[in-house]
Amino acid sequence: MTKILRLRLSDFARRLAYGAAMSAGLLMLGMAPAEAAKTTLNIGMSVEPTGLDPTIAAPVAIGQVTWQNIFEGLVAIDESGKIVPQLAKSWDISPDGLTYTFKLQTGVKFHDGEAFDATTAKFALDRARDAKSVNPQKRFFATIASIDTPDPETLVLHLSSPTGSLLYWLGWPSSVMVGSKSAADDKTTPVGTGPFKFSAWGKGDHVELVKNPDYWNKSVDVKLDKVTFRFISDPQAEAAALKAGDLDAFPEFAAPELMSSFDGDARLMTKVGNTELKVVAGMNNTRKPFDDKRVRQALMIALDRKTIIEGAWSGFGTAIGSHYTPNDPGYQDLTGTLPYDPAKAKALLAEAGYPNGFTFTIKTPQMAYAPRSAQVMQAMFADIGVTMNIEPTEFPAKWVQDVFTGRDYDMTIVAHAEPLDIDIYSREPYYFNYKNPVFNELMKKIQLTADPAVQNKLYGEAQSILAEDAPALFLFVMPKLGVWDKKLKGLWENEPIPSNVLANVSWED
Repeated sequence: MTKILRLRLSDFARRLAYGAAMSAGLLMLGMAPAEAAKTTLNIGMSVEPTGLDPTIAAPVAIGQVTWQNIFEGLVAIDESGKIVPQLAKSWDISPDGLTYTFKLQTGVKFHDGEAFDATTAKFALDRARDAKSVNPQKRFFATIASIDTPDPETLVLHLSSPTGSLLYWLGWPSSVMVGSKSAADDKTTPVGTGPFKFSAWGKGDHVELVKNPDYWNKSVDVKLDKVTFRFISDPQAEAAALKAGDLDAFPEFAAPELMSSFDGDARLMTKVGNTELKVVAGMNNTRKPFDDKRVRQALMIALDRKTIIEGAWSGFGTAIGSHYTPNDPGYQDLTGTLPYDPAKAKALLAEAGYPNGFTFTIKTPQMAYAPRSAQVMQAMFADIGVTMNIEPTEFPAKWVQDVFTGRDYDMTIVAHAEPLDIDIYSREPYYFNYKNPVFNELMKKIQLTADPAVQNKLYGEAQSILAEDAPALFLFVMPKLGVWDKKLKGLWENEPIPSNVLANVSWED
């Protein structure tokens, strides 16, 4: 027995030695097994969402966490701004533009197991267009007169009038599909059909998502097992978290003055992309003296946009002359319509009955670009005899209450993130209190056609009206300033829709 034991021990020793030798050989030959790629991601955001259901509230932070991650739509908008199929694999539009027939994907389930089919799609759209709907883009669904579901795979929308932007609108966060069993609780525990499932929300700190193992779209190879969105509002703290490795990415870095601090960093890279973020100083067009176009024009030409961009966003940004970005179809550069001219501004004020200027208050949301822009504007207005007092306003709660909903303000400043949202100047009520029947008619005509050339011409006319009327002071388009780990692949560099699309994000091996 002792002899057998010795033989077994000897055999074990030989095997151990052989394994060690093989390991050493592999190491010497550089053939050691590669370290597995990371499957977790810590991503930073400056603003925490107020909820997690983009179909019931407007703040863009909601979609930046949930759109294309938890929730999906009949169609989606890709990084280039193109409409692509999603839960609807195809569609057909009748010649008169009044009937949209969608063929839906099969075998799709919500994260709680509820099946997605024509019936649930109808539920989601009926909920969005209902008289009691609180959808922030309820107008998107206003022309849907009725919905038919001839079979589980077919959804038919009957419109009361042609709506040229309907497909595009159906790709927005506010148009995502929600389940009939879970919709009521989506604000705090969202349930969608997407590649990630909601896991946890530590209020004031983070939201955690985990990979959906039963994701219907097998053509997408989801590499991340867990994603944690961390909310940090202080720019210095954002930079520190990135440099310390506590964050892997900050796709919308909120401190342009700190971008150069990442130059030469061994781990991090920076990206400058485009967005739809139009920074405008909106005026209450029914409140004196802003009800006089000459006053609004005077304030516009009192501003040197280049200096504002330098002071507010460290030179990152593109000046605009209307509520439109260079990314948008039919864009026109209208910065020359009311160019910087302080002497002419004074003359216009005198003509309007304010030779000695006037005093007013601007309510600035507490986001870096707003107070910085306001401070530069304050000095420029002083040059033409106008005194502007700056009132910091909590965002979003207080700003939404006072400005957006209450319309109790003189002037404000905010970055409008919605793409192709020039039609906000025709909405009633809207916080600008701007009314122009000619402009309103143009917005209607745009929806009566799906011809891009005709739409672009009409969009051009609409831009010109706003540039001349100046219902708001059109300042600049903010770029997308991204900072992330060099080994991280698949994050969007551009932002046609405010988002953090993660299905194709991965780490290099």
